[in-house]
Amino acid sequence: GISKYYNVGSVNEMCLFQDFNLNIEKGEFLSVVGSNGSGKTSMLNIICGSIPVESGQILIGDTDITKEKEYKRNKRIGRVYQNPSMGTCPSMTILENMALADNKGKLYGLGRGTNKVGSLSGGQRQAMALLMSTMTPIEFLILDEHTAALDPKTAELIMQLTDKIVKEKQLTTIMVTHNLRYAVEYGNRLVMMHNGHMILDKKGKEKEDMAIDDILTLFNEISIECGN
Repeated sequence: GISKYYNVGSVNEMCLFQDFNLNIEKGEFLSVVGSNGSGKTSMLNIICGSIPVESGQILIGDTDITKEKEYKRNKRIGRVYQNPSMGTCPSMTILENMALADNKGKLYGLGRGTNKVGSLSGGQRQAMALLMSTMTPIEFLILDEHTAALDPKTAELIMQLTDKIVKEKQLTTIMVTHNLRYAVEYGNRLVMMHNGHMILDKKGKEKEDMAIDDILTLFNEISIECGN
């Protein structure tokens, strides 16, 4: 029952979500696609606590986290951003970054552990951000277009690593992506959003049977409706 408005009380007031509902089963890997402005990233920000809501509830299991601060939610939720630099601290070493993520000050057997993270490539930093976000026990993994800034080969490697970690740790995962092939090939559920609504929701066998052309067709229909 989530409602979210922007610029409340002004001439630019906009309703993004009105009585929006999404239930995700434990262990589900959900891929989310949609055009710009469809509400994908705002949904992630609401789950993570980056932006408040006007009404409704965010629940993890039976726990209501709607009023919980973002830093407290971080104990339950791991998030990897589009920008590889956002999930790591470039001026600190790999070991220092990993120790921060673990929050226990442990040392790790990494051959390049003394290198500054700023010296790593975008793909290496994104792989590290992914590992750091899942080092401690979490209930939810949020992937916010985490391959969008990478070249195709590196993006493929990061997706393979993502799939491996999600399966090994049996993580409940939401992945927002503009890559329709990744949305089709990875995960066990696919949702398309448009103007704050879910206009497509396929899981299990229905999702397995989907092809990229099916999503493209729906995208084109939406684009024509919007006058593009």
